[in-house]
Amino acid sequence: MGDTINWGIIGCGDVTEKKSGPAFNKIAGSNLAAVMRRDAGKAADYALRHGVGNWYSDANELMKQDGLNAIYIATPPASHMEYAISALNKGFNVYVEKPVTRNAAEARQIAEAVKQHPSQKLTVAHYRRAVPMFLKVKQLLESELIGEVRSVQIRMWQSRKPALIANVADNWRVQPELSGGGYFHDLAPHQLDLMLFYFGEPEHYNGFSLNQSNTTPADDHVCGQILFKNKIVVNGSWCFNVAENQTTDTCEIIGTKGKITFPFFGNYISWKTDEEEQTLTFVHPEHIQRPMIEKIVAFFNDEGPNPCSIDEAVVLMDILDAFTTHC
Repeated sequence: MGDTINWGIIGCGDVTEKKSGPAFNKIAGSNLAAVMRRDAGKAADYALRHGVGNWYSDANELMKQDGLNAIYIATPPASHMEYAISALNKGFNVYVEKPVTRNAAEARQIAEAVKQHPSQKLTVAHYRRAVPMFLKVKQLLESELIGEVRSVQIRMWQSRKPALIANVADNWRVQPELSGGGYFHDLAPHQLDLMLFYFGEPEHYNGFSLNQSNTTPADDHVCGQILFKNKIVVNGSWCFNVAENQTTDTCEIIGTKGKITFPFFGNYISWKTDEEEQTLTFVHPEHIQRPMIEKIVAFFNDEGPNPCSIDEAVVLMDILDAFTTHC
């Protein structure tokens, strides 16, 4: 094992409570050494509850701490670019939450900074790439269980207050100046990144968005299409103003021999072919980012590939931008 990765978290909010934060201390060669939140009281409380030795209310002060060599950025997307570039400039390896930025232009600025700092490494938190359930989908596709893939249908329909979204007082997710858009920008990156992970390089994509309910400043209905270079077609529909009894989270991958169905925020995979019909259920990791963080620790120590590069994230942000063009 290489050197210990001593982490500092910038933005120790909800996403870090269980999904990611505790995992840093449960992985060999990884140590959570410091946390930062602008609210000093909340930063101190997080450090106390999670057994973290140091806390700060200023990111620049955190990055001055001796011994730190990696930064995890878990703030709202509006500050991702600034913090990521600052951390790279200060010599840190960086792990950035998704979406990596508010838009593709900001993502490209991070990509340029990575090129300017060849000794530093940066990974984006598309952690479903490492979760066993979604790796199983990839394995089923590669085994050609359903033959050649022809069409993918994504449906994410939720009420105006989606149960999938953490309930926070400021609801920054529907403030486009902070999040880049609305609930689409929070949930769709997980879904669309998996499409890139499964099917490779896109050839063409387009879409549109609109604000049907006008209950927040953010668009609440998004539609989009992707044509991949291997001629696989993905159609997606995201609506965040439907009745509670119409909510759904489904992905259907249709091939020449059958169909694979799974939710992005659930725990099962079903498939149906001429020969069989089966459903597998999964128990996700206690800290769902742990498998990804294990891969990142290996990558930072030159013991494995980058599990999700900034260049891949730029492509995703290009797709998000294309899908959220106003009609």
